[in-house]
Amino acid sequence: MNFELTEEHKYIRDTARDFAENEIAPSSVHRDISAEFPAEIVKKLGELGFMGMMVSPDWGGAGMDTLSYVIAMEEISKVDASVGVIMSVNNSLVCYGIEKWGTDAQKEKYLRPLAMGQKLGAFCLSEPEAGSDATQQRTVAELKGDHYVLNGMKNWITNGTKADFYLIQAMTDKSKGYKGISTFIVEQTFPGFEVGKKEDKLGIRSSDTCSIGLNNCIVPKENILGEEGLGFKIAMETLNGGRIGIAAQALGIAQASLEASVKYSKERKAFNSPISNLQAIQFKLADMAVNTESARLLIFRAALKKDANEKFVKEAAQAKLFASKVAVNNALEAIQVHGGYGYVREYLVERYLRDAKITEIYEGTSEIQKIVIAREILK
Repeated sequence: MNFELTEEHKYIRDTARDFAENEIAPSSVHRDISAEFPAEIVKKLGELGFMGMMVSPDWGGAGMDTLSYVIAMEEISKVDASVGVIMSVNNSLVCYGIEKWGTDAQKEKYLRPLAMGQKLGAFCLSEPEAGSDATQQRTVAELKGDHYVLNGMKNWITNGTKADFYLIQAMTDKSKGYKGISTFIVEQTFPGFEVGKKEDKLGIRSSDTCSIGLNNCIVPKENILGEEGLGFKIAMETLNGGRIGIAAQALGIAQASLEASVKYSKERKAFNSPISNLQAIQFKLADMAVNTESARLLIFRAALKKDANEKFVKEAAQAKLFASKVAVNNALEAIQVHGGYGYVREYLVERYLRDAKITEIYEGTSEIQKIVIAREILK
């Protein structure tokens, strides 16, 4: 087993790191305060090939592996987790779903511009009454001639106000339960599509989140993804891969917290000596480092299994569960190491904590990850 990155993976890491430090970092504090969407940064990410990293070059993607993706996600999220989640949703949830289940016509019309970063995607599963239990979909889709009519509401939609294309889960046959759920590709310009108010969030503030309303929304028949009744399967398989991306986002926050703490501990003096000489601080840094490296290995294992076309449900859930916990704990410890300075915006670590918490919630809460893991090991 070789733990060394290939030259290609190192190049991707260095490219992502350079872009994050030079293009993302200068505006990260301003965008966090103002909740401003990083439109120009997302456009440049597309030009780098980072918005469709795993999509085949046949459809405008970069054709990279999952390991490349998580390496880039860590570097981007280390500087700004808001940009990381925008990138994650487009790659893991939208591009993946269309490439795997879409027709050639759908790939040409929707996947190609998404993968090239010319358009932005969003994934719509959660509803006011269907969060962790995604089987309880209330949004309905009725076939009428050459089109479907969708009615309902979706909550917590990342990229919601800025996306061009949305993958939306809706019930096409209530009598079949979750097997009656279907997935549709919906454009923001379709009649009856309504973008709700942007949420004022605790963290990842420059990533926009909103509700989506469907009021007799007209969707062409050819925009169903896969076939009727395949929607729940599409959603669950897509989320399995998405968890790897969110784990990598959490890893970036954890690594940033560690690096900030190491730097500050060497600069800050107490009792006429850098606080890095204090055993209490050293123990914190040691725990942060061990947990961060452990999370990275779990994520890499899940990515490698996915790339090998092996089952990775348990591995992805384990990676997300652990990495998200590490992100929160490292951010808390970073604030403690910084003392009073950790509580103010100037030193960034308070943002790490605000950004970290959501990684324990979206794309499956930590409690759901435990259920998934338990089911897998009890088979």
